[in-house]
Amino acid sequence: MSHNPIRPWRNIDRRRSRQIMVGNVPVGGDAPISVQTMTNTLTTDASATIKQVIAAAEAGADIVRVSVPDADSAKAMHEICRESPVPIVADIHFHYKRGIEAAEAGAACLRINPGNIGDATRVKEVVKAARDHNCSIRIGVNAGSLEKHLLEKYGEPCPDAMVESGMHHIKLLEDNDFHEFKISMKASDIFMTAAAYQQLADQTDAPFHMGITEAGGFVGGTVKSAIGLGNLLWAGIGDTMRVSLSADPVEEIKIGFEILKSLGLRHRGVNIISCPSCARQGFDVIKTVATLEERLEHIKTPMSLSIIGCVVNGPGEALMTDVGFTGGGAGSGMVYLAGKQSHKMSNDQMVDHIVEQVEKKAEEIEAAQAASEQAAE
Repeated sequence: MSHNPIRPWRNIDRRRSRQIMVGNVPVGGDAPISVQTMTNTLTTDASATIKQVIAAAEAGADIVRVSVPDADSAKAMHEICRESPVPIVADIHFHYKRGIEAAEAGAACLRINPGNIGDATRVKEVVKAARDHNCSIRIGVNAGSLEKHLLEKYGEPCPDAMVESGMHHIKLLEDNDFHEFKISMKASDIFMTAAAYQQLADQTDAPFHMGITEAGGFVGGTVKSAIGLGNLLWAGIGDTMRVSLSADPVEEIKIGFEILKSLGLRHRGVNIISCPSCARQGFDVIKTVATLEERLEHIKTPMSLSIIGCVVNGPGEALMTDVGFTGGGAGSGMVYLAGKQSHKMSNDQMVDHIVEQVEKKAEEIEAAQAASEQAAE
C-alpha cells in the first residue's frame, strides 16, 4: 500500500544472520528473503529444464535448484547455468564428483550434506571446488534422511537429531575454513520443522534456507507451508525459502511471494484484497477476482487492489488500498483511487477499467521511484 505509512506494530524483528552470496543474490543479513523453487524436468533435457527455469524466473524466482544425480546431468549443467537468468543451485546427494562437476559447470551453490559424500578428503575436494568457482553451499538436513547413528540415539526423527546433524555438517565445512554456507532443517511435520529451526537459531549465525518438505499437493501443501513457514518468518527466522508443492514450480513461487507479502516481508505485484462474496454482492466477485488475477500477472510493481462486493466493508477496505472497487448495486460500483472516492463505473466495464487504473498507478509508482533514485545520486 504505497500511500500509507508503515505501522510499527507490523514490524518483524528478523534474526541477524551472516550474509552469503548465491551468485548475485545476497542471502542473510539484511537482504530481502529470497524465493526459490526446483525444476522437475530431467536435467539431461537441458532445453526443457532451461524453459522451466525461465518460467520460474519470470514468476519472480530469485534462485532455482536443479537436481544433478549423474554425470550426464552434470554435463547438461553447463548449458543450463549459462542460459539461466537466475543463480542455479545444484542438488547433490551422495556423489562428491557431481558436486565438483556442478561447481565447474557454473552452479552458484551446491546443496549437499557433507557427511553423506564420503570421508574428509572428499569433503575437502568439494569445498575446494566451491571456493575455486565462487560457489556457496547449502547444508540440507532432512528428517527423512537422518544419519543411522542419530536415529539409533534418538529413536526416531526429532528436532534434537536434526540440529545435531546440522551442527556436525557445519563443523565439517568450518574445519575446512569454509563459511559461505546456509543450512536447512526440513521435515514434513510443521511442528518438528519449526522446533528444529528455533533450536538451531541459538547455535549458529548461518543463514537459513526455509521449507516444509514433502508438504503435499497444491491446497494441502500451501496450507502447511503457510502455517509452518509463516510462524517462523513472523518470529524473524528465515533468509531464503522454498514452498515445496506437488505442483508446477511456478505455483511454488507464487505461494512463496504470497506468504511473504502477507507478512510485509516482500512486496511484488498486485496484492488483491477481496471479499468471499455473499447475497449482498453487487457483481460476481469470485469470477471478477479470478479474471483480475490473470490479467494483472504482468504487474511487478508492489501495489494493492481491493475488490469488495458491497458497501458494508468496501469503503473501509478501499481507504487502505491504491485502487479499489466497491459494489453498490443497480449495475454499477464506486472506484477508489489512493483511498478516496473517485468515480462510478458500470459492472460490465469494471474489469477493463480496473486493469487500466492499476497499470496507470504502477507507472506512477515506478516513475516516482526512478525520480527518487535519481535525486539520491
